[in-house]
Amino acid sequence: MAESKAPRFDPVAGGHARHRDEAEVEFNRIVAFSDGVFAIAITLLVLGLTVPPHLSHLRRALLNNQDDFIAYAISFAVLGRYWLAHHRFFSSLERFDGRLMTLNLLYLACIALVPFTSQVLGDYASHTEAVVLYAVNMIAVSSTFYVQLIYSARTGLVRPEARSVERQNAPVNLVVVGVFALSIPVAFLSPLAATLMWLTIFFIRRWVTARIVPSS
Repeated sequence: MAESKAPRFDPVAGGHARHRDEAEVEFNRIVAFSDGVFAIAITLLVLGLTVPPHLSHLRRALLNNQDDFIAYAISFAVLGRYWLAHHRFFSSLERFDGRLMTLNLLYLACIALVPFTSQVLGDYASHTEAVVLYAVNMIAVSSTFYVQLIYSARTGLVRPEARSVERQNAPVNLVVVGVFALSIPVAFLSPLAATLMWLTIFFIRRWVTARIVPSS
């Protein structure tokens, strides 16, 4: 008599959550795909740095590209932070399901848009529209990651001993959303001031994390 086989888990179609060790291939593919999107997005940032060939005043051309360099530096730092947070989050997962995969794809779609909004920001740094576009992109990235954190915590997808990750990352993402949201009205008054506001995120993140860690 043939043994009855359990239905194959299809995370794309949904279904119950599976332990990462039971569906190791599927889980590793999710992580590899996510890392690939981050790697490509970060690599594409450098394409916004261009200098025409055969210039007689190279120094002047480099100085004229300072907005592109600033946009590159901000975007690289932001994407690097997001990749570290995403890596810690997936390391903390014990199980996963189709809904989490869908949320992760939505998050990666926002990540993949960063090179475009970064280039627009570098080319039109003094324009309000460019600053607002970049801020909206960052709000979308932080918001979709926050939703993943909350969904995973509420559905028990995270290892019990790693729940402190959500306690740290969730509030930090709300802070990031708040800073970028506040920079939008500021951009209508001064695009430069709005851009400088984004730099405070790195200090605020550290302060929020330091306040949360002792209670973990």
